[in-house]
Amino acid sequence: MKERRGFNLNIGTVIFGALAVYLIITLFLYLASDRITPYLVTSGTLSRNQTYTALALRTEHVVNSTADGYVRYYDAELTKAKKGAAVCSITDTQESTTSGTVTEQNTDALRELASKYSRSYTGNDFHSVYDFKYSLNSAASQDDPQTTAKSGSPVYADGDGIVCYTSDGMEGLTVDQITADSFDSKAYKKTSLRTENAVKTGDGVYRLVTDENWSLVFPVTDSQYDTLAQLSTVKVRFAKDENTENGDVNLFETDGQKYCQVLLYRGMIRYANDRYLDIELVTNTRSGLKLPLTSIVHKDFYLIPAAFLTSGGENGEQGFLVETTDEKGNKSTAFVETELYELADVSIGPDAASDSSSGGESVSSGSASSSSGGTVSCYYVDKADFKRGDIIIQPDTNATYTIGETASLEGVYCVNKGYADFRKVQIMDQNDEYCLVAEGTDYGIAQYDYIIKDAENIKENTVIIGQTA
Repeated sequence: MKERRGFNLNIGTVIFGALAVYLIITLFLYLASDRITPYLVTSGTLSRNQTYTALALRTEHVVNSTADGYVRYYDAELTKAKKGAAVCSITDTQESTTSGTVTEQNTDALRELASKYSRSYTGNDFHSVYDFKYSLNSAASQDDPQTTAKSGSPVYADGDGIVCYTSDGMEGLTVDQITADSFDSKAYKKTSLRTENAVKTGDGVYRLVTDENWSLVFPVTDSQYDTLAQLSTVKVRFAKDENTENGDVNLFETDGQKYCQVLLYRGMIRYANDRYLDIELVTNTRSGLKLPLTSIVHKDFYLIPAAFLTSGGENGEQGFLVETTDEKGNKSTAFVETELYELADVSIGPDAASDSSSGGESVSSGSASSSSGGTVSCYYVDKADFKRGDIIIQPDTNATYTIGETASLEGVYCVNKGYADFRKVQIMDQNDEYCLVAEGTDYGIAQYDYIIKDAENIKENTVIIGQTA
């Protein structure tokens, strides 16, 4: 009869089972834990500029027909006409297709026009179809010396300017005529001067803008008025095409309403057919490291005068000498290595640093002076490394400082090293979502550092390796 052998436990099975249990527990903890979202620090600006709907004022007038008849147009919309040039002519008969031989130069011009129209065509602007039509007519009639002579009564440009084929009745409006009704867009009406119907003498046939200088006028609130009063020039960004122009600021008031006029000296031709323009005044040009407000935390520190800083340890680390007392009452010193978070001038109590131990009252960060003490250059040190009442010894002089003064810093948790490490920040500006902090500060952060985006429930020194989402 065979003897029954006992159960032999395989060591490989035990190790495999332990690893499996460990992985299952780790996976469960990972799935059950809150995700920590890292944020890459980059440089940027805050988008907090004021936007307005502005009224465009130009030096412009409508040119009228000199005879009865049909209009034959030579110039496309927004082309430049010289003084004395025929922009169009009035004929007895309706315009017909140009006859004659098309030269090679005409063909190249027509081909180029067709190509440009094809690339820029948009169904939202039907006026572009008319631009294309009149551009073709103009190109086809070039180099034909008989065209103008056979085209009836020419309508000449009375000055150098930009040709436009729309009118809204506001061509003569000046800044001193501005009222609240000028900004009633519901009552605004723009008509096209292009027509294939017969016109009469005195009817408008085109509009001529004769000055590149123009301006934008818009109503402002009292606070906006006060802000703009501090500026002599301002950059304008146009919502229509995101282009920008610089202009001079002129403020005025009419019938109790405050207005701003921005005088511009370039870019008029891009908006010659627009009476109302949505604009943004680029007044906030400050840049820095752009951080979400949810990443900002506050931390309290003990303050120790900079004169007490020393070095010690095997590698000459920075820290402070702390007075210790053993059970027998014998006093000695111990070097405490600590991380420094900030160096700033603050106000401390009159007896905080002296030849004898004394406590100090709490002060807030950023104090510049004190009625009870002087301003001292102090280091901000972690409260976990010291206790209130610890006595710090200054090397060589044996002067003492009793820890008690505290201050707070704003900062973020940097996670470059895999754990939440507090770094102070200096906020320069902020809006509802983001803030700008100064670059290149001591003990701070730098561009391309990683920080914790939502830091409200995060504790310092939390290990985040394997927890980021």
